[in-house]
Amino acid sequence: MRVISCIVTEHNLWLVLLAALMCVTGCWVTIGLLDRARKTVGMQMRGWLFLTAVAAGSSIWCTHFIAMLAYQPGAPITFDPALTMISLVIAMVGTGAGFGLALDKSRGLAPEWGGCLVGLAICAMHYTGMIAYHVAGIVEWDARYVVASLLIAMAFSAVAIGQAQRRPYRWSHYLGIGLLVLAIVGLHFTAMAAVAVTPLSFITTGTNPDILEAMAVAVAVVGLIVAATGFASYLIDERGRLESFERLQHLALNDALTGLANRVSFNDRLDHEIERAREGGAMTAVIVIDLDRFKEINDLRGHAAGDQALKIIARRLAKLTGDGEFVARLGGDEFAAIKQFKDQNELLGLVSRLEKSLFEPLLLDDFETVTGASIGVAVYPRDGADRERLVSNADLAMYRAKNDVARAVCFYESAMDETARARRALATDLRQAIERGELTLHYQVQTSVSTGATCGYEALLRWTHPVHGMIPPAEFIPIAEENGSILAIGEWVLRTACRQAASWDKGHKIAVNLSPVQLAHADLAKLVHQILVETGLSPRRLELELTESTIVADKVRTLHVLRQIKALGVTIAIDDFGTGYSSLDTLRSFPFDKIKLDRSFMADVERSPQAKAIIRAVLTLGRSLDIPVLAEGVETHVQLTILQVEGCNEAQGYFLGRLKPIDQILLTGAAAHSLAEIDLSAA
Repeated sequence: MRVISCIVTEHNLWLVLLAALMCVTGCWVTIGLLDRARKTVGMQMRGWLFLTAVAAGSSIWCTHFIAMLAYQPGAPITFDPALTMISLVIAMVGTGAGFGLALDKSRGLAPEWGGCLVGLAICAMHYTGMIAYHVAGIVEWDARYVVASLLIAMAFSAVAIGQAQRRPYRWSHYLGIGLLVLAIVGLHFTAMAAVAVTPLSFITTGTNPDILEAMAVAVAVVGLIVAATGFASYLIDERGRLESFERLQHLALNDALTGLANRVSFNDRLDHEIERAREGGAMTAVIVIDLDRFKEINDLRGHAAGDQALKIIARRLAKLTGDGEFVARLGGDEFAAIKQFKDQNELLGLVSRLEKSLFEPLLLDDFETVTGASIGVAVYPRDGADRERLVSNADLAMYRAKNDVARAVCFYESAMDETARARRALATDLRQAIERGELTLHYQVQTSVSTGATCGYEALLRWTHPVHGMIPPAEFIPIAEENGSILAIGEWVLRTACRQAASWDKGHKIAVNLSPVQLAHADLAKLVHQILVETGLSPRRLELELTESTIVADKVRTLHVLRQIKALGVTIAIDDFGTGYSSLDTLRSFPFDKIKLDRSFMADVERSPQAKAIIRAVLTLGRSLDIPVLAEGVETHVQLTILQVEGCNEAQGYFLGRLKPIDQILLTGAAAHSLAEIDLSAA
C-alpha cells in the first residue's frame, strides 16, 4: 500500500503517465532489437547488441528521470549533472553486458543470468540517480523497500529476457515486454516508497517546478527519439530482409531469363491443382511445349538472339493465360502450362491460343523467323493420377507431335505412347549395358564356297536385358543411334573383337560393321589406330563394313574418313550390297576390298529367276572389278549349290553354322582362324 500511496499522493500523475509511456515504448523497441541480435552472428550481432543497449539504457534512464521529476517531496530539489550523466552510462553499459550474456548460446541459463544482470544495471542506474537527486530536507531510507526493489528488478528482468530469448509460448514476445516494464516500474516506485523526506524550512532555493515539468517533457521527447531511432533501424533492416527474402524467393520460383514460373513453381502448382481437381471433381490438363526450330536461331544468330526469342515467347504466353491457367518455363526451349477445366472446350481454347501464339513470326532485330512448337497434352485423372505420370505422358504426346509433321498438337493416347515409353526406358537401360556386362559377341561361321574351308566368322552383337531377356539388335541398335550411345557401344565392340582376334593363332581377318553415327565421328580413324595398337592386332587382319546408305548420307566426308582408315592398312567392305541407292556409283567412287551380297537375294534365289539373275550380275561385277563377293543368308544346300555354280567366293548362313558364343567357337578349334564381324545395323 505504501507504494501505491507514494504514487498517488507524492507524484505528478501526468508525468507518471508520461514516464509509463516512455517505459513501454522503450521496452518494446528493446525487446525487438534484442530479437534481431539473437538471429544474427559476428559483427552484425554486436552491432544490433549496441543498438539494443543504447535503446534500453536511454529508455530506462528517461523513465527514471521523468518519474523523479514527477516526484513531489515537498521541498526544493536540485540535480548533480555529473552523477546524472553517470547514471545514464551505467544504464547503457550494464544492460549491454546483460544482453550480451543472455545471447551466449553455450550456457543453458544464459538468458536468465543475463536478465539478472540487466536488473542490477537498472538498480545501479536508479540509486546513482537518487544520489544525484538533492532535496532540501532530511532523507530517510527503509531498507526493506530497498531490498524489495532489488529483488523485483532482478526477478522480473530475468523472466522477461528468458521469455524473449526462449519464446516458449505464442505470446512470449509481448510477455517479455510486459515483464521488463514491470521490472523497471516496480524497481522505481518501490525504491521511491523507501524514501521519506522531512523538508527543512530554512532552505527555499531550488529548481522551478515549471522548469522541472519542461525538463520532463524534453527528456521524454529525447528518449522517444532515441527509441524511435532504434525502431527505425529495426524497420529498415526488417524491410531489407523482407526484400531480400522476396528477391530470393522470386529467383527460386521464377526463371531468371524470362520471368515466368520455373520448374519448382510448376511442380508446386500442379500438385495444388491436382488436389483441387480431386476434391472438386474437375479435370486438370498438363500441356508440355517444346520449340521446334529454336536451335536454328542459336546456330544462325547466336545465343543472344536465342535469349531474345525466349523472352518474346514468354511474354506472349504470359499474356494469353487467364483465370485457372498457369504457364512456366521448365528449362531450355521447353515450356509448360496447366489448365483446370470442366468442359473440354475450355482446354481446346487454351491449346488453340498457345498454338497460334507459338507459330506467330518473331522479329529479332532485322531477322524474322517462326520457331513453331510441338505440344503434348495429358489430362488428370484420365491420363494419370499424379504429377509425375501426367508430365511423363504429356512428354510422350509432345514427342509424338514432334515426329508427326502434319500435327503440332497431340493428346496422350495410351496405345501409341506406351510403346514410346518402353522405347525410352530401353534407351536408359542401354546406356548402362556396357558397365553392367550385358553386351556379348556371338559368332557365325563363314566358309569358302569352292572348297568348303572355314574362312572366318561373323560376330554379332547381342544384348541380354536383366528383365526382358534377349533384345534383338534390330530393336536396340536404332535406339542406340538415336540417343548417341552407339559411339560407346561401337567402340566396345571394336575393341572386344580386336582383342579376341589378336589371341587367335593364325592371321585371319576380323570384320567390324560400322554404324553411320560412328562414321560421322571426326576421330574414327584415330580410334581404329589406337585400338589396333592397344590390342596388338595387325591392321591387315581388320576389315570394317558399312552399308551404302551410310555413304550416301554424307558421301564426301565418309569417303575421306574411309581413305584415312584404309591408309592404316585396314580393308573396307560394302555390306547389304544391292539394296542401296547407287551401288555402281558407290563402287566407282571407292575401291572396296569386299562386296557382301544382301541376304534378301538368297531368300528368293530358289524360286525367282530375277533373284538368280541379280546374283549372277553382282558376281560378274565383282570379278570384273577384282573384288571378292560374300553371300549372306545361305540356309539350304540348294542355295549353296547355286553359289558354287555361279562362282561366288564366300558364304555364310544357318546352313553353314549357327550363332555361337566365343567359348563354344574355341572348343571347336575353329575360332582361332575366324573372321569376326559385328553387325550393328540389322544382325
